[in-house]
Amino acid sequence: MKKQTKIESLAFEAAFTQLEEIVGKLEAGDLPLDEALTLFEQGQRLAVYCSAKLDEAELKVQKLSASGAVEPFDLDEAR
Repeated sequence: MKKQTKIESLAFEAAFTQLEEIVGKLEAGDLPLDEALTLFEQGQRLAVYCSAKLDEAELKVQKLSASGAVEPFDLDEAR
């Protein structure tokens, strides 16, 4: 398994890519239990981080929309 990078130092796209890779490995179902649990825990941390980043982006868009700087749109549709 690759050396793990601190999640907080990752860009959203890198974190999301790692999360997708973990999901793929877990879905394959051919991992030893300990490795599967480790990957699951890492995936949970990545999912929380990605969700927080999306929430941050949504808040920024809402603030910009309220100030009239941009047209409002629904970030949920972009997910």
